[in-house]
Amino acid sequence: MSAMARKRRRRWNASCGREEAGYTLLELLVVLAILVFITAIAVPQVIKYLDSAKTDTARIEIENLSATLDLYRLDVGRYPLEQEGLIALVERPAGAEKWNGPYLKKKDMILDPWDNPYNYRMPGEHGEYDIFSLGADGSEGGEGPDQDLTNW
Repeated sequence: MSAMARKRRRRWNASCGREEAGYTLLELLVVLAILVFITAIAVPQVIKYLDSAKTDTARIEIENLSATLDLYRLDVGRYPLEQEGLIALVERPAGAEKWNGPYLKKKDMILDPWDNPYNYRMPGEHGEYDIFSLGADGSEGGEGPDQDLTNW
C-alpha cells in the first residue's frame, strides 16, 4: 500500500488528539458484496457434488451389502428371508443355527445415505434377491439424486 493510500485511510480523532486507521463503511460493503457474489457462484457447485457423492455412496453400499449377503448364505445356507430383512446381517434371526455374525458392525449400515432403510426383496424379481434404494425423494423413479439405485 502506498504512503498516499495510508494517509487517506487515517482519520483524525479530535477528542483524543491522535490519528486512527480504519476502513470506511463503503469499503466494508464492497468486500461484503464480493463475498456474497463468490458464495452465490460456489454453493450450487458444492451442492451438486454432494448429491452425486451420496448417489455414488449408495451404489457402493449396495455392492457391499450384496457381498455381505453372500457371506451370510455361505454360513447359514440361505439368504435372509424377506421378513427377516437386512437386519439379519446384524442380529441373529430365529432359526439361523449356523449364523456366524454380526456381518455388519452397526445397524445404520443398512440405511442409505438419505437415512432410509435399503429395500430388500427375497426372492428377488431380478435375481436371487433384490436390494435397492429409492433415492433422495423416497419414491420410485426419478433422475439425479432422486434416481433409484439397485443391485441389478
